[in-house]
Amino acid sequence: MKKNEIDQQDPEATSCRRKTTIGGQALIEGLMMIGPEKKAMAVRLADGTIAVEAMPMVAFSGLANWPFVRGGIRLFRQLVSGTKALLRSAELADDETQPEQSPEAKPGKIGQRIDAFLGRHPQLMLYGSATVGILFSVALFILLPNLLTSGISQLTGLGREGASRGTTVLLNLIEGLIRIGLFIGYLALANRMKEIQRVWMYHGAEHKTIACYEAQQPMTVDNARAFSRFHPRCGTAFLFLVILISIIIFTLVGWWGRWLNLLIRFALVPLVAGIAYEIIRLAGRYDNALTRAISTPGLWLQRLTTAEPDDSMLEVAIAALDAVRPMRIDSDRW
Repeated sequence: MKKNEIDQQDPEATSCRRKTTIGGQALIEGLMMIGPEKKAMAVRLADGTIAVEAMPMVAFSGLANWPFVRGGIRLFRQLVSGTKALLRSAELADDETQPEQSPEAKPGKIGQRIDAFLGRHPQLMLYGSATVGILFSVALFILLPNLLTSGISQLTGLGREGASRGTTVLLNLIEGLIRIGLFIGYLALANRMKEIQRVWMYHGAEHKTIACYEAQQPMTVDNARAFSRFHPRCGTAFLFLVILISIIIFTLVGWWGRWLNLLIRFALVPLVAGIAYEIIRLAGRYDNALTRAISTPGLWLQRLTTAEPDDSMLEVAIAALDAVRPMRIDSDRW
């Protein structure tokens, strides 16, 4: 085994010969890869073949290119794109395995009307699904931790408006710890689902394949298998960074009444996401002690969000990455 392959086995290893902007998302029995010029998804079909489909790239302009603003905008667009790919992958993976429905199992008139309406307005379903996903995340990781912390502050007598700086720091730290606990607990529960476990395996295949590409090794299953399933530039690291930054930002704005607290936190979500996005970009561009420290919590959490893939999954990941390789290497720059 070559030295660079051995280094990549270490979850903390971040050095590589090529810094690529290519990233991905695990799907149902497949992967979506996003390159600097192209976007594509690859899915393993029921007959064992791999379907590769190109996806339209969204050109970012205006506010979507402004530092600290672009993070929130691109996150929402990525949620929409990811939802579309996820639905399409489920359709492809299940196309040949779903038995024909009996008349009793088919949707009624109302269900048929809803299906017909969504069929005529696919963008509405995509943006609606992304919005629901955001609202669920906000409720679970912002609303619930704040309400629990407010309850604790009232029970302990700490929850006065205009509280001292020390009390503000303490309450925001408690809220942050609750948020981290909910996040880790959510991932741990998801890990118990068989379907999600396969998604995590494809997530691992994504990381191995990108690491192989960054090391400029031939894109083969044998080469990709040798690399680590952990990668410093991952969405898991971004989400954990959002939680850590929120503790700092929310501490700076103080601790107020329950509803004002919630309003302030909702308003600051785009800013927090924007800061996290810029830090992740810096961590992807440079390799030093600071960027490795930033990436470390995300690497730890990837023990929950990735799993060792089998060779068939690596084949799918390679097919997806091959479809988005840039024509010009100079276009793949941070």
